[in-house]
Amino acid sequence: MEPEEIAELRTLFVFTPPRGQSWGLTYEGFEARLRERNPDTFIRIDDEGDGPVRGSSMIFGITFDDETLEGFASLEPEGVAVRECNAHLAARVALWLRNNVAPDEVPVMFNTDWGIEEGMEPTLVPDATRPRIVAALVQHIEETGGLD
Repeated sequence: MEPEEIAELRTLFVFTPPRGQSWGLTYEGFEARLRERNPDTFIRIDDEGDGPVRGSSMIFGITFDDETLEGFASLEPEGVAVRECNAHLAARVALWLRNNVAPDEVPVMFNTDWGIEEGMEPTLVPDATRPRIVAALVQHIEETGGLD
């Protein structure tokens, strides 16, 4: 597959602070950031996570490039994930998290559903332009081995 085709593949992208660090994520603070983008965004907090997150989780919608993505946030483990997302949209999410959620001194890490299944550790989102972030996300997808 060509990198352009890989960039269009959809999977779950997971964004977290580095191990041992924190963004200081709270549902109230995250909701405020989401509502700054779109006051009518969908947000629901589940106290008994039946899905991919144990314990409480926040389920939300976030729109980039006229496409609404479904995501969830968790306080333990701390992080934000978006479902059915391609590398272009994931790069937009990563930049938004870095600029609006993560403190300046705490970077954003990422993984994918495929990387998690392969036991890969989270990778640093490069401090770069969106095209370079997309390239890093594509490289990660290639390294998962799921394209063979």
